[in-house]
Amino acid sequence: MAYGGFGPGMTQLGPTPFAARFRGFLPVVIDVETGGFNSQTDALLEIAAVFLEMRSDGTLARGETTRYHVIPFPGANMEAASLAVTGIDPHHPLRPAISEEDALQRIFREVRSAIRAADCTRAVLVGHNAFFDLNFLNAAVARTQIKRNPFHPFSCFDTATLGGVAFGQTVLMRATLAAGLEWDTSSAHSAAYDAERTADLFCTVCNQFQGVFEASRRRLAAMGPLEIEPSAAEDPGIERADPEILTGDP
Repeated sequence: MAYGGFGPGMTQLGPTPFAARFRGFLPVVIDVETGGFNSQTDALLEIAAVFLEMRSDGTLARGETTRYHVIPFPGANMEAASLAVTGIDPHHPLRPAISEEDALQRIFREVRSAIRAADCTRAVLVGHNAFFDLNFLNAAVARTQIKRNPFHPFSCFDTATLGGVAFGQTVLMRATLAAGLEWDTSSAHSAAYDAERTADLFCTVCNQFQGVFEASRRRLAAMGPLEIEPSAAEDPGIERADPEILTGDP
C-alpha cells in the first residue's frame, strides 16, 4: 500500500498531549558529574534531573530541577583532571553527599510520578552527549541492583546532535549561545546548571520545530492506520512499562 501527502487543511487535530508528543516517552534531562570517563570504574559525583512542562500551545518549557551530591562508590576511580574541571572535592566535610542508591531512588520516584501525571509509558533520557550520562546512569543502576528503572535502557535524546542540526554547534556553551540563551561560564560543570542549560536547549529546538511536528502529525492522521506498526519485541519502550517500574520503592 502506498502512502502519500494531503492538501492543506484536510485534517484538523486537537492539542497534542505530552504522551503523544514523543510517542509515549517522557523526556527527562539528566546531567552527571563524574570522576572520569569510564562508567564502570569512575565515580558518579553529582546527578541532576530537570523535568519539562508542556504549555497549552504544545510548546515545551523547563520545569523543576532536582540535584544530588553523590558519595563515590567503594573503590571508585577519580581522575585529578576530571576533579579539576568540575571543582568537586569528594571528601569535603561540608559536602552534602548521599549514596548512589539513595540519589537514584529519590530521582526515580520523581520520574515515576511525572510519567504517571503525563500518562506516558516511561522516561527517556535527554542529555548533552547523552550516551555519556546514560552509560553512567545504567552503570549506577547495575551497581546498586535497582530493579525498577523508569528510563528506557538505550533510547535517548542528544542535544549535541540537535544543536548541530539546528544551530551548527555541538558544544553545549556554543549551542546555548547560538540559540540566543544565556550562559554563565562560572556556573558550568555543575550538574544542575548544565542540566538546566541542556533542558533550555532541548526545549528551544523542539519549539522551533513545532510547525514541522504539527505538519507531520496531520500527515500521519490523514494516512490512517499504517499496515506495519512497531511491535513490543522490536522496541521495548513501545508498551507501557511494567507497573512495578512506575510504582513503589525498590
